[in-house]
Amino acid sequence: MTVKLYDPLTYDNLMAGLVMHFEKQAAVRLDSITGIEGPGIYSLFYSGSFHAYEPISSSERPIYVGKAVPPGSRKGSQVDESIPVLQRRIREHSRSIGQVDNLEISDFSCRHLSVVPVWITLAERFLIDHYRPVWNLCLDGFGDHDPGSGRRNSQRSWWDTLHPGRSWAVGLGDSKKPEDAERKVAEFFKMIEQGRI
Repeated sequence: MTVKLYDPLTYDNLMAGLVMHFEKQAAVRLDSITGIEGPGIYSLFYSGSFHAYEPISSSERPIYVGKAVPPGSRKGSQVDESIPVLQRRIREHSRSIGQVDNLEISDFSCRHLSVVPVWITLAERFLIDHYRPVWNLCLDGFGDHDPGSGRRNSQRSWWDTLHPGRSWAVGLGDSKKPEDAERKVAEFFKMIEQGRI
């Protein structure tokens, strides 16, 4: 008989530990984020009445998961962990949501965790794998930045198609249709319910 030994460092066990610790963090209103220090990970929760998000509204399933890494970390440079990049990134999202026509910032809350920089990307992946957030895996574009004047012929993202209003996205190509974005979201939630993703 082969004994199955517990390994705390498997992907699944590391993910379970991170998720358990992350869920101990209190969720706060997105429009009242202050005093967050350093880099880390975060999740956004939705509690509004936008019909496409009815399956997750007011639930513990985040609508989006993200990360904020300190400057220089992508290149392996020495990083300053005291820079409040996590707070800055969450506030960028607040501004994005505040600009759109069909979402209210008061319908969003946020859970965050400051993390040692070397673990941030893996921690974000753990949360995405665990929660399967719709804005990460189905309706791409929420975390995008202004592509700049050299790429103005870019197409509007699925997120900006369903949630118009971000000033920099207005001038982008609009080959996608809002009703198609809604169908994508509905199919995504159906697949989650059926355990297909």
